[in-house]
Amino acid sequence: MQVEIMLFGQLTDIAGNNKMLLHDVSDTDELVQAVNTLYPAMAGIKYIIAVNKKTIHANTILNETTSVALLPAFSGG
Repeated sequence: MQVEIMLFGQLTDIAGNNKMLLHDVSDTDELVQAVNTLYPAMAGIKYIIAVNKKTIHANTILNETTSVALLPAFSGG
């Protein structure tokens, strides 16, 4: 199975692209491990994971039709 991930903000700068394609990840815990292995600089950055346009706070099962986005922390005024 492959999952396409949209990247935003400084995560795009680290990856050198705004999209990432990962293979053999079945849930968000595996996704985070794979991202941190591919891009160690992302391991030290706080980001939010959105699955199907909703932020998640626990491990979530993924499939090929799942929409995933990694959103770096942001602040506003």
